[in-house]
Amino acid sequence: MGKDKYENETLLKWGWPEDLWFHVDDLSSAHVYLRLKPGETMDTLNETAVEECCQLVKANSIEGSKLDRVKIVYTMFTNLQKRGDMDVGQVGFKSERDRRYRTIEKNREIVKAMMRTKEEKLSLI
Repeated sequence: MGKDKYENETLLKWGWPEDLWFHVDDLSSAHVYLRLKPGETMDTLNETAVEECCQLVKANSIEGSKLDRVKIVYTMFTNLQKRGDMDVGQVGFKSERDRRYRTIEKNREIVKAMMRTKEEKLSLI
């Protein structure tokens, strides 16, 4: 997960084809990546994993965390598009049809459970 636009930009350099990318739609937020297991797709992924990633993205959006409901967009990493004229941390999409959306409300219990298992590791990327 990228904490700010600079970390989000760095993560864009290291994504894998099997990574699923999550973001709060139309607001600034963390980029959250979930690496899928062989054979998994974004349409067959466990519902709990999708909900947890959506909650994590919402909780790590300055604006989105204050709203009751937000729309989350998610897609495969290979569908992300980065052009030279885009701001740091900003991405577009190669295909609109390969995006999925989910509108969520804050679930404090999911966020609390994830924060209890949070680990931060220094990476010298």
